[in-house]
Amino acid sequence: MKSTRLSSRYAKSLLLLVEEQDTLEATLSDMKHVVAVCSENKDLSLLLKSPIVKSDKKISILTEIFSKSVSDITMAFIHIIATKKREMYLSGIAKSFISLYKSQKNIETVTLTTANPIDDITKSEILDYVKKNGKSDVELSEIIDKNIIGGMVVKVGDKQLDASVIRDIKELRKTFNKNLYIKDF
Repeated sequence: MKSTRLSSRYAKSLLLLVEEQDTLEATLSDMKHVVAVCSENKDLSLLLKSPIVKSDKKISILTEIFSKSVSDITMAFIHIIATKKREMYLSGIAKSFISLYKSQKNIETVTLTTANPIDDITKSEILDYVKKNGKSDVELSEIIDKNIIGGMVVKVGDKQLDASVIRDIKELRKTFNKNLYIKDF
C-alpha cells in the first residue's frame, strides 16, 4: 500500500510539473520508455531494489541508461527520485503517471484476449461499443492466449466480459459435478 501511495504522489507532482512546462506528451513517451526498460530488464529492477549498491552508483547507472533517450525534465526527475532513495519505485511511478495521464485525457484501455488474432472489423466494433458507453478515446491492447481455446475476454476498466470456450467448459464441469438425484439430509 505504501508503494502505491508513494508512486501516485510522485506521479501527480511530475504531472503538475510537466503541465506547467508544456511537455506532457514528451514526458508520457519517456515514462512509457522507463516502464518498458524496467520490465524488460530484471537485472535493472533487482539493482534498483538492492540495498548493497550505493545511491551514487545507482544514479550513474540510471544516467547512463536514460540520459540519451529521455528529456531533461524526466532525467532530472529520475535523479531526484534516486537522490531521495526512491529508485526502487521508479517503474511504479512511471505506471502511475501513465494512469493519471489516461484518466486526465479520458482515455479508456480495453484489453482484448483471444486465442487467435482477430480481424479489423471486430476490433472496430469493440472500440465503437466502448466509445458509445462513455469514454471518448479508447486504447486497445490485444493479448493472444491459446489457453482460452476460443471466443474472447474483453476487459474495460474493472469490468470483464468473458465469452471464452474455457469458461463454458468450466461451467459445464460445475453442472456435471452436481448430483441432482441425491438429497442432502
